Amino acid sequence: MGLLLKAFIPLLGAALAFYFYSASENFNEEMLRGKRVIVTGASSGIGEQMAYHLARMEAHLLLTARTEAKLQKVVKRCLELGAASARYVSGSMDSPTLPQELLREAENTWGGLDMLILNHIGQSGFTYFNGDVEHVRKLMEINFVSYVALATAALPMLKESEGSIVVVSSIAGRIGGPFTAPYSATKFALDGFFSSLRQELIIDKVNVSITLCILGYIDTESAVRAVSHVVPDAPAPKEECALEIIRGGALRQREVRYPPRAVGSMLLIRSLAPEFLDSIIRSSYHVENVRR
Repeated sequence: MGLLLKAFIPLLGAALAFYFYSASENFNEEMLRGKRVIVTGASSGIGEQMAYHLARMEAHLLLTARTEAKLQKVVKRCLELGAASARYVSGSMDSPTLPQELLREAENTWGGLDMLILNHIGQSGFTYFNGDVEHVRKLMEINFVSYVALATAALPMLKESEGSIVVVSSIAGRIGGPFTAPYSATKFALDGFFSSLRQELIIDKVNVSITLCILGYIDTESAVRAVSHVVPDAPAPKEECALEIIRGGALRQREVRYPPRAVGSMLLIRSLAPEFLDSIIRSSYHVENVRR
């Protein structure tokens, strides 16, 4: 069985890569020109790179994150890159008033919304679970409940524009690896909620697409700082990752997997031999470097 998997996985990975990237051939950057887009978690990492790609595509941008000074710099750069417009609302996504504030800004400024990109995350260590239930509760509020709240608030405008919701998630929301228990729980929750919501929208003949983005290890500053001492793999580039997310949302794809071969192969092995995959993950980590 092991030899068969070793022979089969590279072929399947290549097929998955072709499948998910072939849809990108129909993508034209003009599809985003003039579109009204909210991006959360836009002050750094993948969110910042998505803002820059969208600016080059001449979209209207409303960005949000916690740090106002960083947002100001990103907005300034977006305008330099050619954004049709760019503005920001700073705040923490665990605030119950922020979703309405963002949507009110979109309605007052643009009169509507075409795409909502949910990308923000709360801070969580890459370590053994220490029993801190309060941390799990707080992380669930930021990584999951706020996604639901913002998507719910945005749905009326997205229904009117027949727009898109893009949910940036993780391989940790499909495969439960070690040292990520609270984070992984929030990502599994995202997958369950938005997959179910997609079904309901289809049943009600509501033309709002939901794209789930299943990401592997990406070279954002926060990810590299958190896991590079434990995970030996080289991270994938955040610039390309950001572009693939935008493509998937513009093409109204059900799912984006990035990097496609790595993520696709892991999901296949999980389906065929979950315990084998668990052992691969455990043996590949530098467990001795994990702090308790």
